[in-house]
Amino acid sequence: MSEKVSLTALGPHIGAQVNDLDLSRPLSDAQFEQLYHGLLRHQVLFLRDQTLTPQQQRAFAARFGDLHIHPIYPHAEGVEEIIVLDTDDNNPPDNDNWHTDVTFINTPPAIAVLAARLLPENGGDTLWASNIAAYNALSEPFKTLLNGLQAEHDIRKSFQEYKYRKTEAERQRLQLAVDKNPPVTHPVIRTHPVSGKKALFVNEGFTTRIVGLSQKESEAILNFLFAHITKPEFQVRWRWREGDVAIWDNRITQHYATADYSPARRIMHRATVLGDTPF
Repeated sequence: MSEKVSLTALGPHIGAQVNDLDLSRPLSDAQFEQLYHGLLRHQVLFLRDQTLTPQQQRAFAARFGDLHIHPIYPHAEGVEEIIVLDTDDNNPPDNDNWHTDVTFINTPPAIAVLAARLLPENGGDTLWASNIAAYNALSEPFKTLLNGLQAEHDIRKSFQEYKYRKTEAERQRLQLAVDKNPPVTHPVIRTHPVSGKKALFVNEGFTTRIVGLSQKESEAILNFLFAHITKPEFQVRWRWREGDVAIWDNRITQHYATADYSPARRIMHRATVLGDTPF
């Protein structure tokens, strides 16, 4: 296998496809470094035709750092670090909106690795948006307004009680997760800890309010930012095939999994790498 990692950019701001790399085999240090630098540059990377077991996915993701164990989602058998996102008519998605994963903790994930295990015949695409590109497109006065503001993130905004009433065990698991994860605050504008680039850090999935503003002021700014991030100019769209893997920098992106495949079933496996405290 060549030590050279080849990338094909999918857009000017975000997204690249990685060519001829097999993640089921351990990558050399040189290959991993190239992959990581490609991730920093393109924010989300895509690989076709992978055959990762949950154990191999965990081993690959762990090279980026310590892995998060989700408090609510089920996990692959014997591999608690691999979340199973199994959605159909009886279990619709929790986050059918633009969101950044797990921003309801003090150290939101840095990176995520998502593998397609079972796909509908049509639909089920995922879109990613660059929070860096969205921030850069704001006017300087508006950047100044946002700079220094803090926003609250709350697990209850996406994981709502009515969705977890099927069994008592589900209800108790949700309640325990809510008890262990009280609302946290993060800067509205965060700085990438490696590149130093500025990015928006609010998302419709978990951000509830901007601290220190009136309710109407907070809603006006958040609603504008939530809409702003949906501009196609900041996005890349991926049409999944079984075996595909996506790797994204969760610190400076948002994503949206389109729930357009009912009544079909979709199964994805995700590994989530813990990050650091946003600043």
